[in-house]
Amino acid sequence: MNRKTASYDVVVIGGGLAGLSAAIAAAREGAATALLQDRPVLGGNSSSEVRVTPHGAGRFHAYARETGIVSELTIEDRASNHEQFHNNGWTNSVWDMTLYNLAVQTDNLTLYLNTVIREVHLSGEREIAAVSGHVLGTETELRIEGRVFIDCTGDGTVAAMAGNEWRMGSEGRDEYGEPHAPELESGDTMGSSIHFRARDTGRPAPYRAPEWAAKYDDPSFFYKHNRKPHDIQAGYWWFELGTPWDTIHDNETIRHELTRHVLGVWDWIKNKDPLTRDKAANYALDWIGQVPGKRESRRIMGRYLMTEHDVQQGTKFPDEVAFGGWYLDLHIPGGLLAPTSDLPGASEIISPYGIPLRILIAKDIDNLMMAGRNVSVTHAALGTVRVMSTTAIIGQAAGTAAAVALRRGIAITDVPELAIAEVQQTLLRRGCFLPNVENADPIELARLAEAVVASSEDLLAEVEPDHGAADSLDIRRSQWVAVRGPLERIGMWIKNEADQPQELRLELHRSEHIWDYEVKGSGIVAGEDFTAEPDTEHQPLAAARLEVPAGYAGWQYWPLKAGGDDQGGFPDEGYIRLDLLGTKELFWHHAASVQQALPSASELEPGRLRSHADGLTMSFAVSPPQPVFAAANVTNGVARPHRAANLWRSAKGQPLPQWLELRWSQPQRIGTVELTFPGSLLQDHNRYPAFFREPDCPRNYSIEAWDGKGWRTVLEILDNYQRHVSHRLPEQIVTERIRIVVHETNGGTEASIYEVRCYEI
Repeated sequence: MNRKTASYDVVVIGGGLAGLSAAIAAAREGAATALLQDRPVLGGNSSSEVRVTPHGAGRFHAYARETGIVSELTIEDRASNHEQFHNNGWTNSVWDMTLYNLAVQTDNLTLYLNTVIREVHLSGEREIAAVSGHVLGTETELRIEGRVFIDCTGDGTVAAMAGNEWRMGSEGRDEYGEPHAPELESGDTMGSSIHFRARDTGRPAPYRAPEWAAKYDDPSFFYKHNRKPHDIQAGYWWFELGTPWDTIHDNETIRHELTRHVLGVWDWIKNKDPLTRDKAANYALDWIGQVPGKRESRRIMGRYLMTEHDVQQGTKFPDEVAFGGWYLDLHIPGGLLAPTSDLPGASEIISPYGIPLRILIAKDIDNLMMAGRNVSVTHAALGTVRVMSTTAIIGQAAGTAAAVALRRGIAITDVPELAIAEVQQTLLRRGCFLPNVENADPIELARLAEAVVASSEDLLAEVEPDHGAADSLDIRRSQWVAVRGPLERIGMWIKNEADQPQELRLELHRSEHIWDYEVKGSGIVAGEDFTAEPDTEHQPLAAARLEVPAGYAGWQYWPLKAGGDDQGGFPDEGYIRLDLLGTKELFWHHAASVQQALPSASELEPGRLRSHADGLTMSFAVSPPQPVFAAANVTNGVARPHRAANLWRSAKGQPLPQWLELRWSQPQRIGTVELTFPGSLLQDHNRYPAFFREPDCPRNYSIEAWDGKGWRTVLEILDNYQRHVSHRLPEQIVTERIRIVVHETNGGTEASIYEVRCYEI
């Protein structure tokens, strides 16, 4: 038996998206890092072994897609992968290799695959000295020593072996008063799943289930209990088993039982279900997963326990290092064995919320962190925190915090008090987003520029309609409108399909940000304008009723009271929300294309909106035109739409190239320029097609410096498709002015940039 020992600064155990992100983040921040994974591939539940597509806040909220390392990976995958991941079961090995490629080319990172950890070695009672395990297929025993350990095993294996407190199952409602907690404490967990993939063979493909497969004969099991076989090619999330089995110790039993049920369901689809058997006649099973994808097992207790109340109320944490935005996705214990697979929290949309560093720091072991579904949350909060895009950015936060602690020479337990600003600013610099933190990096030079100018700046005036696509106004429809000051008039393209006039009701609301979904009290007064007092929380800024003539199709304009106190509620810079209500005969037309930073919403339930159609923009027009896409936005500290548009966009109709320029009052030494472009913020990974590149993302661009006499190109970039890029210049320059010149995009007609950063080194 071979025996090997190695030492690192940071040791990450578990190679899912959380662990991979943690390891890459720590290594990029200069820490010698080891990543130990017990499978031959990276990605955990997202890998080709399990094939669950990564989801997160971007599924329900426009511009809330998780960024940083996870978006670097998904953007790369979409640009190079020949297949779209429509849903669970579709993932292929190209995704595996995208993850593997980034890991092996990351400096300071050593990768150990097929490595199962069997023992944790303590130094004293509160510190881990090393972990040891076995490398499968090599007859090698491995001992890995470290200074900081990050448990990304999902099951919390390292923390449990080290003796840290953990929980499994659900808290009772009386413990924290969580609405989605069961009345009594329970050991039940959400179940595990395996998935399948079927392919069209082009000819009849008979199927006969083995005798040991589960038997399904009752249509109501599928069609009355949220188990519809909606896609005969792949799926399904409801292939799920847990209780009465333990999702850790009974994992093999669960795997076998899930296999029985998958084959039984496929037999129902192929041979019994009158709604699917003809469609499935030529389909044959191509792949069945044999690694259960777990939703829940141990949750490691940390320095803070995050509850459902933190999620629902959007608690603002001083140590915010990540965010979530998935709904309270709490699956029914028992899965396929339960009477129903209905999801109790499925209709509840949660606005993006902050996640604190303290839930990533172990309670009882001082050099242990965790990232993934094993973080310090209650069962109810786990329903939203556990999805993979969220756990990936949690992982990046953990790896970053570990590296910062080592660099500062402080304990990881002291980071929330002594070094949280450095962690937050590092995360922002690396392309992450924090809802309540802006760029305040003390060494960043672009925000010190005295002027930011551009070759042209777009004005928000009219968003042209799509004459073939519209939504009925039988429910509330909403559009966020970026403004800089009051409006005199606002319009929308409306069609009336009735043979008599229809009433259109309109409201304008102040909006804190683009995920402000609360519908305030109505201020509509029949037949006249209404403008609320600026400080009236529960009334709209303005409300009115318009009559749309029979058979009309065209712009409907709403004149607003101009100037004075009547419009004191309009933000100097930010968003208002335009709400329309009417009848089923009235239709509001979509915009001809999705417009960056201008999302819409629709009413999910009375008093509550949800993002509409992956960030779709509705048609509207404003007067006077609003200068919301100014060049100065690139240094305002926020690199995506949130409380304002935060985007520079060149003027429509102006040909490329277009440029953006930073000017300082004194010469600056600049060695690195970092840029954030539009890209992959509107949809989840599985919504983007094969070989996708964001059209508005610059493809070819250059960085120029003023040398006192003219502009000199210092760097030229070709064939870019990444959203966040960092460019170390060939040599440090000294200049009072730099330009970013966009020569070509990946298909868009304007140049667009969210953020520019400059650093001396």
